[in-house]
Amino acid sequence: MDGSTNNNCISIAFTGGGTGGHIYPGLAVAVALKQQLSCRIFWIGSGAILDKSIVQEAGIEFFSIPAGKLRRNFSLRNFTDMFRVFFGFIAARKILKREKPIILFSKGGFVSVPPCAAASLLGIPVFTHESDYSPGLATRINAVFAAKGAGRIITAYPETAERLPEKVRNKVSVLGNPVREVFRNADPEKGRAFLDADKNQKILLVLGGSQGALELNELVTECLEQLTKNYLVVHQYGANWTPKDALSYKPYPYIKDEMPHVLAAANLVLARSGAGTVWESAVAGKPMILLPLAGIGTRGDQLENARFFEKAGAAIVLPPEKRTASDLHTVMDSLSDEIVQTMAAASRMIGKTDGTTAIVQLLIETIQQTKTDGITKREEI
Repeated sequence: MDGSTNNNCISIAFTGGGTGGHIYPGLAVAVALKQQLSCRIFWIGSGAILDKSIVQEAGIEFFSIPAGKLRRNFSLRNFTDMFRVFFGFIAARKILKREKPIILFSKGGFVSVPPCAAASLLGIPVFTHESDYSPGLATRINAVFAAKGAGRIITAYPETAERLPEKVRNKVSVLGNPVREVFRNADPEKGRAFLDADKNQKILLVLGGSQGALELNELVTECLEQLTKNYLVVHQYGANWTPKDALSYKPYPYIKDEMPHVLAAANLVLARSGAGTVWESAVAGKPMILLPLAGIGTRGDQLENARFFEKAGAAIVLPPEKRTASDLHTVMDSLSDEIVQTMAAASRMIGKTDGTTAIVQLLIETIQQTKTDGITKREEI
């Protein structure tokens, strides 16, 4: 991108990446913001093909910076990645000085830290959003920058604020998770048409996230004969997996544009419990059986997300020690139509929280106040 701007149009920066869960919620905010405000939006992210393609396909300018991963555990890669983080900061600062955004909105992920640090140094208000029940390391760092000036820390759950340093809690706004509008307006008939599903077939949608989940794939394969007796099993299995060939089974490596409609058509969701998955399912009012990611490499955020939805009555959680074929069969057999309907109603109640609209309103209020205060002229940056 050449970075050229319309002098009569304010610029707003977005950052985040690493997974679809760090990008799609940010895009939901960006698209809704452009619908209500005359502005130019650009995104600062890593050079990862997935990140860049998703953002650019949404019609948003994309600038790449070096990205180093932030790890809690000891790793020799932490040493080399420190340099990538530093150079990411230099690159982000250069982009922000040139493009002069009025605010920066971060959706998290390791790539978001250098832009948030650079924006804070340049006096640009930082807004950082945490989708999970507990804040990740990137959010904990970005919260320091967002607590300055007109910036804010935005969370999906009230309890998340209690896990942040006390000195920044007064800058927390609990607004929910942003979900793309297409999920609220999805058409189940379009989903059934895409799947070529019989109108009387119940649909079990299996989701392991945008990159799949080996444990979930293996469990579904083992249980497939039993599952297909009562459901058309629609399975997004990700990469590096060879699905079985079976009747009433439709495996896909990735479902993209059709996913909102497929989700709307589903009767039950079997999935991991990343924030994007559980909140999109809630918006669609779907009951869930959740297998949260656990073990080395996770801080336990998926288990916390899952427990929240289970406590609300919207989900059943299979903990790591109860994930055999027998365990899944027991849960599936226990789901009467009445139980499924009750879970769906609880899920729908959570999904009524419109995080996208609430976040956009907060950003617009800040932008208007910033313009009123005369801070839009940033020649000093």
